[in-house]
Amino acid sequence: MTSRTVLIDRHPGRSSQSIGVARALGTDIDLIHEPSVGVVGTKGDSQCYLGVMSKVDAIHNELKGRVGTGQGQLKLRLVQPEYTIATSDGIRNGTREMRYSLIGREVTNDALCEHLSATGLAGTIAVVACDKPPVGTLAALLEHNRPAIIMSDGSIHPGTDPKTGEPIDLVTAYQVAGHPDAEFRHHIACHACPGIGSCGGIFTYNTMQTFIGVVGMQPLHMVAPPSDDPRRVNEFPKELVGHLENLMAKDLKPRDIVVRDSLRNATIVAMAIGGSTNVTLHAPEIARAAGYADFWKDIITPEEFNYLSQHVVPVLTDARPYGKYSMVDIDNVGGIQVIVREFLDAGLLNGDVMTCTGETLAAQVKRLGAKHADGKVIYTVDKPYKPTGGLRVLGGNLSPDFSAILKLAGVEGGLENNTFRGKARVFEGEQDLLDALDQAPGQFQNHDMVIVRYEGPSGAPGMPEMLDPTSRITTLCRERGIVVGLMTDARFSGGSVGLVIGHVGPEAALGGPIAFIENGDEIVVDLNTNELNCPALADPTTLAKRKAAWEKIVAGNGGIHPNCGAADTRLLHRARSTAVPATRGGGLHPNREIWVRDPRKAERSGFKLSNRHRPQANKVF
Repeated sequence: MTSRTVLIDRHPGRSSQSIGVARALGTDIDLIHEPSVGVVGTKGDSQCYLGVMSKVDAIHNELKGRVGTGQGQLKLRLVQPEYTIATSDGIRNGTREMRYSLIGREVTNDALCEHLSATGLAGTIAVVACDKPPVGTLAALLEHNRPAIIMSDGSIHPGTDPKTGEPIDLVTAYQVAGHPDAEFRHHIACHACPGIGSCGGIFTYNTMQTFIGVVGMQPLHMVAPPSDDPRRVNEFPKELVGHLENLMAKDLKPRDIVVRDSLRNATIVAMAIGGSTNVTLHAPEIARAAGYADFWKDIITPEEFNYLSQHVVPVLTDARPYGKYSMVDIDNVGGIQVIVREFLDAGLLNGDVMTCTGETLAAQVKRLGAKHADGKVIYTVDKPYKPTGGLRVLGGNLSPDFSAILKLAGVEGGLENNTFRGKARVFEGEQDLLDALDQAPGQFQNHDMVIVRYEGPSGAPGMPEMLDPTSRITTLCRERGIVVGLMTDARFSGGSVGLVIGHVGPEAALGGPIAFIENGDEIVVDLNTNELNCPALADPTTLAKRKAAWEKIVAGNGGIHPNCGAADTRLLHRARSTAVPATRGGGLHPNREIWVRDPRKAERSGFKLSNRHRPQANKVF
């Protein structure tokens, strides 16, 4: 009698369902106590997710054909695919439901953590779509820290306006929201998003898919192809299973791949593609899950981030929302590996970091035969599309956390001599701004700085993104030839363009300086010093008076400002109570418990660690 048979006999209750699952899946019951492998995917209520299931099924079938007790087969237990859920950012923008978007990252993390840990998966392949689930998925894989690999489901194709022949997309549809002709608005809506797949520009989805590829957890050539590319079901599944087998044989785990230098590589490339401001929320969360206490200290400092963006890292892509092309076009000229090759050849990336293919980053790019930049969609480092990087973080008296983020690649005007001076127009929440844009758009004047507050991680709660108002302001500015800025303690879609500054912290709900701005205050954005300032708040007497008035209102409302949104579900209440600041990723972490590589160093830095976290640590500081 084999040891496995003894184990089955000894635990018939636990074994009975495992045997049932094996029979239902058509796999060998003799493998039910072997290490398990499986596929996970993301589901949601938009076309972003419609292509995921076919890829999951294709990968599952490839795995099923590879496991067994025969010669050359993998002696592994196959588990059924599992899915996490998320909402559609595009459908929810401009509504109160948008509060659940960033929280969806946390829900994905939690749900997948439960599946990975409770199932004891020894090897995982994940198919991801939309904006937040990919980051939550990667965070869970890093926490679980067993061999794993990710594949993007892929982008949607651009739409085409049949009347003009021009390519259009989701952002186009948002930008015509203020158009007076209802028939024209409907016409654009009907043609902007054909087919399936996630947003096709360098919005948050493709920013983070590129990040995940460069950080080493997704094969680079699998990032850019569209969702309907036949390679995703015909070729990539076999490659993924082969890579997972190799990872398991080498015991190469996510935390061996996602290390300081790979995180720096991915951050640099995010700048180079003019990526979404959300990368400064998601990179800290990925770093946390990889075991680093503070992205802005352990990986890159704000000063270094800005130096690289100002002086070292140019934008190489002419891509939406600031340019012409989509990720499908990037795939047609060679894919993300072309951009990585450009930066490796220029000596701006560390090519020695390990990746999920079992190769170094440089070796993977070489094996893929990455092309040279075409000079039209992807530019060279020597002759870039824009001379400076696409992102800038700001300090100053409105952003003492050094959290404010500007997508410089998307700015269309207003930064004469790298400085903007404007007059504050204060709105106590996004809905107030949307009402004003709907009812009286003419009230907005050149060099207004719109302030939207009480929409941060705790205040909203949930830190919604603001593609709806930024798109309307962008159109208003283009039509009237003016500049209107917007700053908020919330965040933006990767599709937002214009002089928009998000993540201003501390947020208004926590008594950050943004709470004390009044209508008519001067707001100064200075990219020479990388500061965001309100001169009125530099006066101690004025600041003290406004702060005292704010505190009186809060005290009279049970400790929370009445302009904060209602936390009327358990999930929203959890966000209000446990959300960390934007500089920490805006996630939900009660008591700031954190997965770290060196518990002693974390505790010296003031982090509280549970006993659960201690044995998981890899001491590599």
